[in-house]
Amino acid sequence: MRLTFPHMGNAYIFVGDLLRRLDVEFIVPPKTSTRTIELGVRYAPELACFPLKVTLGNFIEGIEAGADAGIMIGGVGPCRFGYYAETQRRILRQIGYDIPMYILEPPTAHPLKFYRVFKQLCPKKTLRHLWKELRISWKKAVFIEKIEAYALKVRCFEKDLGSTTKAKKRAISLLENAFSETEIEKAFEEGLGLLNQVEKEDRVAPKIGIVGEFFILLEPYVNFDIETILGEMGFYIERSVFLTDWINPGTKAPVTGHSKDEVLNAAAPYLSHFVGGDGRQTIGHSILFIKEGFEGIVHLLPFTCMPELIAKSILPKISYDFDIPFLYLVIDEQTGRAGIQTRIEAFADLVRQRHLKNILPKKDKINWTQKGKIQPVGVNIR
Repeated sequence: MRLTFPHMGNAYIFVGDLLRRLDVEFIVPPKTSTRTIELGVRYAPELACFPLKVTLGNFIEGIEAGADAGIMIGGVGPCRFGYYAETQRRILRQIGYDIPMYILEPPTAHPLKFYRVFKQLCPKKTLRHLWKELRISWKKAVFIEKIEAYALKVRCFEKDLGSTTKAKKRAISLLENAFSETEIEKAFEEGLGLLNQVEKEDRVAPKIGIVGEFFILLEPYVNFDIETILGEMGFYIERSVFLTDWINPGTKAPVTGHSKDEVLNAAAPYLSHFVGGDGRQTIGHSILFIKEGFEGIVHLLPFTCMPELIAKSILPKISYDFDIPFLYLVIDEQTGRAGIQTRIEAFADLVRQRHLKNILPKKDKINWTQKGKIQPVGVNIR
């Protein structure tokens, strides 16, 4: 049996590392591309979530590469994500790929189901062995995402465009190839060193936070690599969700550092109950970004995503209350790069002008407003 699984940023490194340690054969599908999306769109229901279509395409390409089984994350609550695995299994069977689909349910919600899947995949491994290997793979995943988070923060200061991205790729490659716990720790320190060696310029960078549905946030191909675009335009970037934060069984996110209670308490004045997916977290992280002095927020969501649409209906109120602009990007297979680029540039200009307005003396602020160079308070770019 050779497993395959969908792409979601660097999740393939974590999953592949764990399966390798457990002696389970696997095939990593080609990175998400136009062909991946075309395959998913061709066979998935028209009104299905865009992430379902993309991950279906990943499965098809993985099977074409020689895989004969799939592994997919499960979900809970009023969100269609929990139905992905079964839906994809049925679609694959209809198009001639009758493969078993193993579902990894959230360990905090269904610990026994989570463990049973691993017993099916590697029946000779004990729970103790599974925990030992999972702990090391988890450590590697956290370090990789800390490298990603650090690159987001320092890219805006690079002297040579693209140098941070090159250093980040090399740092992640070092971690990917490290195996023992000692090697992983050493690779992490070397990776941070590579990012610190990037030549930087002393400048003030406006701060933009990115929130939204986790798959769109984590997969750079489907979000048009918006983090790199904004970073290379000179913006300090932080993302609300990382894979290890999303599946973290504890209360405190290992990468962003915010506890789940902190995020939910921040959201409570605007949304006090669970609506599925990351809808409530989108609200909470937006509030936290605002309290930390961020000057603009980008909301990424797939077309027809119910939890994020609920969040999107609340965010304009937050924008008005805190006088901060939001950019809403609804993404599906029809979304074009040129249109996204244009909207990002318009939003970037707005945030940059507001940043300059905030750092100018009071007299100059009034002059800027009178000259019409600053858009009115509460304007939302949609």
